[in-house]
Amino acid sequence: MTFNAGTSRSLGADLRALRRARGLTLADLAGRLDRSVGWLSQVERDISEPSITDLRHIAGALDISVSMLFAHAPAPAQEAGHVVRRAARRPIGSGEAGLVEELLSPDLTDDFEMVHSTFQPHSRIGEVVTRPTQEVGYIISGKLDLVIAGKAFTVGPGDSFRIRGEPFEWINPYDRAAEVIWVIAPPVY
Repeated sequence: MTFNAGTSRSLGADLRALRRARGLTLADLAGRLDRSVGWLSQVERDISEPSITDLRHIAGALDISVSMLFAHAPAPAQEAGHVVRRAARRPIGSGEAGLVEELLSPDLTDDFEMVHSTFQPHSRIGEVVTRPTQEVGYIISGKLDLVIAGKAFTVGPGDSFRIRGEPFEWINPYDRAAEVIWVIAPPVY
């Protein structure tokens, strides 16, 4: 069974963007996948359709969930690349630790990605994260505790925050989910 690239016109472009965001060359990623550079190049140009097994290996090599590569409905032609309807958002991340994320950007080909994050009540990331990114978040609802570069903050509706490649962690010790719009550059999902 193969993945139908026609249902995701941005699969190849997304893979290329993710590979580049991780500083990997075609040869680097092809080597991790035990595939040829030519095959990977064709996948990135939507010429070759990777199998489901290939997609699982690609997701593992890029440290993303395989659902990121499958789960989004194609946009109508006049909206493709411009509009993402609520029902067509792609789930990203693993959902572990009580964090549910959806990609708001049409694809990952820009210099940034926009993510809708829902931090479930009484959830915590469980580890300190450091990424080579700049990130800005805007709290829509609920409250969230953040530790950025060792400094603790509580943010609520209307508040925003920035992380510049610093170690951070999040905690939602509250009884209500926190919804956050998160902009990350370069894309990491």
